[in-house]
Amino acid sequence: MPRETTNTMTERRESAVEGERSALVALLVMVLLGLAGIFAVS
Repeated sequence: MPRETTNTMTERRESAVEGERSALVALLVMVLLGLAGIFAVS
């Protein structure tokens, strides 16, 4: 692979890191809330 494409890929990944982190945090919160709900029901 040429270095130019890898550089653009890394730049895009760095700019997308914030979105991925927020998505992961939201997913973790959803999982924790789901587990808390299951424990509350049981």
